[in-house]
Amino acid sequence: MRADVVVKGRNVEVPEHFRIHVADKLSRLERFDPSIFLFDVELFHERNRRQRKSCQRVEITARGKGPVVRAEGCADSFYAALELVVAKLESRLRKMKDRRRVHHGEKTPISVAEATAGLIDDSLFTSSNGSAPHAHDHPAEAVEGQDDYVGPGHIVRTKTHSAIPMSVDDALYQMELVGHDFFMFQDKETDRPSVVYRRHAFDYGLIRLA
Repeated sequence: MRADVVVKGRNVEVPEHFRIHVADKLSRLERFDPSIFLFDVELFHERNRRQRKSCQRVEITARGKGPVVRAEGCADSFYAALELVVAKLESRLRKMKDRRRVHHGEKTPISVAEATAGLIDDSLFTSSNGSAPHAHDHPAEAVEGQDDYVGPGHIVRTKTHSAIPMSVDDALYQMELVGHDFFMFQDKETDRPSVVYRRHAFDYGLIRLA
């Protein structure tokens, strides 16, 4: 059974041909985790002209029985951004599959830093033109009057997540899967709210609330 693919635009209208293209791309990733039941795809158009080379952003969240896996790609077209984000998501799903093999004794266990080294966000090293856009130049059109930029200093998004006790090692793993620079969690060893975060190169930091 194929996973559901939900495509939505925060301030764009998404045409049907682009939805079909997204579903086709994501169907190839299900082999890495057959338990995935939903791909949540969000498109966002950046109106700031200074961000023209990366004005189209695509974020994909894969939900299954295991950890949530998320990736984001920015480019000058939605098709190019999709290529970037699918490549990142595939890399993270592949790492998650390899980690399962470690737990089943198929490989020699390795450290989190080694296992997640390839998951570092490569957007810093990839040109926005690194992936050629599809034949369609404009898969989505901006909708005026929606999500208008109101200037800096405002909370523009709020997310609530359940606090599941986990080890620091598992928190680092979860952070890499969602592609963030930090991850908040409940440390099961100390029973304290804690945060792991990325430092230089492959080093990490840990903050515990007293």
